[in-house]
Amino acid sequence: MNHLLLLVALGLAGASPLNDNKVCQPHSRPWQVYLHGGGVSCSGALIDRWWLVTSYTCAPTSYKTIASLGEHDVTVVEGTEQHIQVAEVIRHSPYRSPLHSLTMVRLAEPARFNQYVQPIPLPRRCPQPGETCYVSGWGTTIPNQYEPPQLLKCITVPIVADQTCMNTFPEFLYWSIGMVCAGQVNTDNCLYNGGNVMVCDGQLQGVKWFDHGCTNPADPTVYTKLCIYNDWIKDVMDRYGPTLPPETTTRMTS
Repeated sequence: MNHLLLLVALGLAGASPLNDNKVCQPHSRPWQVYLHGGGVSCSGALIDRWWLVTSYTCAPTSYKTIASLGEHDVTVVEGTEQHIQVAEVIRHSPYRSPLHSLTMVRLAEPARFNQYVQPIPLPRRCPQPGETCYVSGWGTTIPNQYEPPQLLKCITVPIVADQTCMNTFPEFLYWSIGMVCAGQVNTDNCLYNGGNVMVCDGQLQGVKWFDHGCTNPADPTVYTKLCIYNDWIKDVMDRYGPTLPPETTTRMTS
């Protein structure tokens, strides 16, 4: 009984690995989205009933990629899923290092919020070095080893200082103010999956950019620093919002 209570406590705290494979407590990340089809298999974070955020490298395709919400085991039907087509894909420009890696995705129909599907708040502040954050995605947590997506995985990582991260960059990569790094030696620092979601203090703080921690576990992994993109995200939601039927207008004028 004590062991069971410990597992429940870990899940509520956000750490929630159930075994050596670092499997998340099922449905403990109701904002996590599995994007698949149209040549992609990656993650995103639901921020609104119409919108989710992912990385540039995820690259979903309108009306070819499916956003699956309420997922844990993507290989079976759990009865909690909502499968919705991707309608609009807006990438931040200019793309990639040393500039930006961020993509907004609008769903073809709104998500239905319930205990398995909930949005994650946008950041109210930026993450600080030493802060503990939680990363989730589908794929292996073992460096340099491929594993097809099945169960949602969770790892716990510390935010590291920008200079510490810069010192690990190969010569062909350049630092950007749009980057934040997390993970270090002797921590769980690898999770293979495009668009991994990083949450700190209950706020969305990153989507994965570069997998450095899976190549060398001593190196931090690079995430898009979402706290500096709040205005851009809100602008995209305003400009590219869905065209809704004029039901309210009709009722008001009739």
